[in-house]
Amino acid sequence: METIALQHILNDSAWQLHSQPQVVVLGHFDGLHTGHIHVIERGLAYSREHNIPLGVMTFHPHPKYVFGRQGYERYLTPLAEKERQLVKLGVDFMYVVNFDLEFARISPQQFVEALCKLKAQHVVCGFDYRFGFQGVGTAESLREIGKDCFSVDIVEPFDDKGQKVSSTRIRACLDDGDMVQANHLLGRPYSITGTVVHGEKRGRTIGFPTANVDPAEPYYIPRLGVYAVRVQVRGEMYDGVLSIGLKPTFHSHILAPIIEAHLFDFDADIYDETLTVSLIAYLRSEKKFNGIQELIEQITRDAEDARAVLRG
Repeated sequence: METIALQHILNDSAWQLHSQPQVVVLGHFDGLHTGHIHVIERGLAYSREHNIPLGVMTFHPHPKYVFGRQGYERYLTPLAEKERQLVKLGVDFMYVVNFDLEFARISPQQFVEALCKLKAQHVVCGFDYRFGFQGVGTAESLREIGKDCFSVDIVEPFDDKGQKVSSTRIRACLDDGDMVQANHLLGRPYSITGTVVHGEKRGRTIGFPTANVDPAEPYYIPRLGVYAVRVQVRGEMYDGVLSIGLKPTFHSHILAPIIEAHLFDFDADIYDETLTVSLIAYLRSEKKFNGIQELIEQITRDAEDARAVLRG
């Protein structure tokens, strides 16, 4: 898959440089959840039937962040994660449009003209897709404005038990520690990829060595606490237990959560290596302990609980 950065549509020649008959799927796709995949698969079906490539167009930064909404500086699927997931789906191009206040002011007509520059032959979007200044463009108006250039497939709502699948719902699940529902809506475990960095190495002294994970991108951080996880490192998968927290037993000044994973039946130096942590179940909230022994006893119980959950 090729990732293509696009700037403002009025002066960026890249729109024409990458023009060819193709299917273009539109959306922000933060989360790439089951609803998004449903839309992309409609594009894939058309792409295969007509033997033309498939492009997925996303926007970065998150439009809600550009408009000042709190919490949207972090992503369910940062760009690199989005790339990995789209490759798995079989997408040919990922178009990343730079979303800024200038782009936000374009008219629906200008946006359609840009799609025509790409030689989009067929465009796919969700029923609630909005575009253009103040979101005045709708899926139906996309079809009307673009009728001389491309056909439009408007995908119906993708519901889960009568509720719309949305990134907002998934974020709320992560805030609650409801990994079962979050992972159900995503269609895969919520994962964070990062580099193993040096920490305080306290875990090794109490029999529970941990890998301190520095996220590679601005992932949305779930509820603080302890999780049962599966960790991919060096091409292998290991069960484990994860702590996301401020370490109140030892510190009172830490502001940003620290992510630490203890891998079961694993003993190797993996500093500076990349690993991916998949969160399977929330076990408990973060606690402050009265001493090392109390902490060791709790971590032992956490490991037992995590093993039980991961055994299914």
